[in-house]
Amino acid sequence: MKQIDAGPVSSVGCSPLQVQTCHFALGSLVLLFLMAPTLASGQPNPEPADCSEVTERFSGTYPIYPAGEMSEMMVFCDMETDNGGWTVISRKLDGTVNFYRPWNHYKVGFGMPTSEYWIGLDNIYYLTSNKQYELRVVLEDYEGKSVFARYGSFAVGDESSGYQLTVGDFTDGGAGDALVNHNQMKFTTLDRDNDLLDKENCARKYLGAFWYNKCHTANPNGVYRWGADGTLFAVGVSWQPWKGHDYSLKSFIMMIRPVQ
Repeated sequence: MKQIDAGPVSSVGCSPLQVQTCHFALGSLVLLFLMAPTLASGQPNPEPADCSEVTERFSGTYPIYPAGEMSEMMVFCDMETDNGGWTVISRKLDGTVNFYRPWNHYKVGFGMPTSEYWIGLDNIYYLTSNKQYELRVVLEDYEGKSVFARYGSFAVGDESSGYQLTVGDFTDGGAGDALVNHNQMKFTTLDRDNDLLDKENCARKYLGAFWYNKCHTANPNGVYRWGADGTLFAVGVSWQPWKGHDYSLKSFIMMIRPVQ
């Protein structure tokens, strides 16, 4: 019987008459390679709960799932600072987003992770109730200087607790410790007064929203101003131990990461 000439071998090792079969086989091998982690564990790869579980190593916006697979949201991940893996929970850069907002806005979050945003108190609670987190606060002034404050423990309670803040284990990166006066405080907004100031609402008084005491040594959600511009006292984006109450910072970033 005359043998059929299958023709010359193609660049992928298949003859022209075998191309369809070879391509199917190659596709199957690729699929097996991609599924290897799932097959090895018997479970699909879980969705990342925070930026420390995101596999990409470049800073940028990525989806995370703080409360499980139905809770997808986009956040900015800092993959460079101190080995990366930081989930940015608050980002104030240029004043394009209004942070003087009511309770429900702070509860669910607002803004855009590509610019300025607040991740949402519910999401901070979901994250910090499942693992132990650290907090890094990064500040920049209008003279181009950048400093930070690091807290080895950071957690927020649920809404029934007023999203009570627990923060401690401070390490100074030049900023000083402004949050010591806000530890164990409940969150206050213009329409929900949980602070300790008698007869006044700190959020209304200083045009922001935060874990106010009586009232603040940090006001990250205050009015975006330009340094010490001589206008209203202590309403700007401030960190009192570094620049005082009346200096409004150029940028104010809060980001968290699971404790290693």
